[in-house]
Amino acid sequence: MARRPRFTWLDASRPEQPFPDPALALREPNGLLAAGGDLRSERLLRAYRQGIFPWYSPGEPILWWCPDPRAVLPVGRLHRSRSLRRAWARGDFACSVDAAFPGVLEACSRIGSGEGVWLGSAMQRAYHSLHRQGHAHSIEIWREGALIGGLYGLALGGVFFGESMFSRADNGSKLALCLLEDLLRLRGVALMDGQVASPHLLRMGFVLTPRDDFLAHLRALIPAQLPPASPWTLPAELAGNRDHAPTGLP
Repeated sequence: MARRPRFTWLDASRPEQPFPDPALALREPNGLLAAGGDLRSERLLRAYRQGIFPWYSPGEPILWWCPDPRAVLPVGRLHRSRSLRRAWARGDFACSVDAAFPGVLEACSRIGSGEGVWLGSAMQRAYHSLHRQGHAHSIEIWREGALIGGLYGLALGGVFFGESMFSRADNGSKLALCLLEDLLRLRGVALMDGQVASPHLLRMGFVLTPRDDFLAHLRALIPAQLPPASPWTLPAELAGNRDHAPTGLP
């Protein structure tokens, strides 16, 4: 018998409080599981390990989600259209990894919000903390010294949890996804989580995966004891002959 959905409030004074079973998440809005708590690194890492992520607007309580189905990309299955392959081959851009995390976070925070910021200061501080610990990473695409595309997310074991991406020029975010997939392949990461499906992600090869299957992948790919985390660097074989990213990064 299916378990009845149930909404849970988390206590901010109890960072060790367990999350409810994702099977209890609401069907509408899809995947809403809990509210409250805090954004301490320990709680965030436990959430991601269980397929749960925070998503809320400034001024709201923290909301925790685990939607069903999930947008997932097996590494090696990214759809690279002919035009995208041509854009990559032109090489008229520079790329970097973990070189401009604050700039990527700021750019992602303003997507679709006009002059406002949807990714509030508390969320930004939380991901900056995870970045300093070596868990959160950014991919940057540059042209003529300007940041034209990028993305950020968390890496735990064999899974990369994509959080957000942005583009300020044609193919900016797509080039970042290509670089990310190549980097994940070299690092032995098997799965990329896109969280909630969008037409853009589905065109890029992400597939809708039942939540139970996604959570089974996490249990298989994330070890009980994570190895020490550290910033990523860009391997020479991925940088190619492109110019290095500019100095004085944002």
